[in-house]
Amino acid sequence: MKKHWIIAAAFGMAVSLPALAQDKVKLVDVVELSGAGATAGTNWKNGIDLAVADINAKGGILGKQIEIVHYDTQTNPGNTRAAVQRAIDEGTYAVLGPVFSGPIGASMQIAQRAEIAQLVGGEAAGLTKQGNQYLFRTSLSQTAAMPKIAKYLKDTVKAGSVAVVWVNNDFGKGGRDAIIPELEKAGIKLAVDVATEQGQADFAADAIKVKNSNADAIFVYLNEEESARFLRAAKQQGITKPMVGETTLLGAKVIELAGDAANGVKGHVGLSIDAPIPAFQEFGKKFQAKYNYVSDHNGMKGYMAVYMVKWATEKQKKFDKKGVADTLRGATIKTSDEPGILIETTIEKNGDLDRESFLAEVKDGKQVITATLPKINP
Repeated sequence: MKKHWIIAAAFGMAVSLPALAQDKVKLVDVVELSGAGATAGTNWKNGIDLAVADINAKGGILGKQIEIVHYDTQTNPGNTRAAVQRAIDEGTYAVLGPVFSGPIGASMQIAQRAEIAQLVGGEAAGLTKQGNQYLFRTSLSQTAAMPKIAKYLKDTVKAGSVAVVWVNNDFGKGGRDAIIPELEKAGIKLAVDVATEQGQADFAADAIKVKNSNADAIFVYLNEEESARFLRAAKQQGITKPMVGETTLLGAKVIELAGDAANGVKGHVGLSIDAPIPAFQEFGKKFQAKYNYVSDHNGMKGYMAVYMVKWATEKQKKFDKKGVADTLRGATIKTSDEPGILIETTIEKNGDLDRESFLAEVKDGKQVITATLPKINP
């Protein structure tokens, strides 16, 4: 059977400066470069390439240049499993990716059995509840984000009822299952529970359901393209109630695709180049200069993933695959020790993260940060 590997980019070092194999450390990125996850995966890949270029330009990790290889999973769980196994067979130092929670869940046991750290972009709460000591997030989980959103809906939006719109995949179901209990704790009624499909093109019927629910606010938890389509459908149906989301709904790609329909959207974001943190803004400028578009949170997550591997390696002062996971687990990476991490980040024992996050609103086609929220355990 023909395999659909696509090696999108292979070397993060100048080809005019050949080096012996022992002078390199190989990282394999297993990511969605086509299919439903292409937007998120491409941002993730580009963030990784930017970090590799930066690190190699400064001498690499412990004197070794990084060789980066990307394998396209086509957003297919089966392809993802095969790609992770191939990465390990080829001697990757750590596995980077994927981004979508479903393919992560389908592949994470392979890296676990090999005792190799896997740094992923997925946010589904269930991923880190399975006791996998080698899985590490690069973003806040839904478990960390949803209580902040429920509090925002109660205290700021003053919502007594909320319509929940979610995509029926591991990412969306995880978000739906995490937000509903938090709404209940906050005393907010679930007005209507609307499941949609990944890749769905027409959201008119869903928007009508939401409108007829007469909810005080709408919580939207869909992938990038679907978020934009729902916002346009909601605008066409004349829905004027507050539209609230978590990171994806306020992302650059959604704002680009939704146009005017994105204005007024509010919510919580874990990472944003618009946050009042100079390192975030500097990353955003470098990313846009290299790729000619604005990075979303996935670009930042990919960038940080490489620096997490670099920090752990330099912390243990040697190249030890198992040691990367052992060093990351339970650590706090400060920007004073590793500027590439961009923001102080605590890695919980189960691979979840704790760090500051932000409230944001889309105004005039731009994401504007309105507040900075503290770490859960400062």
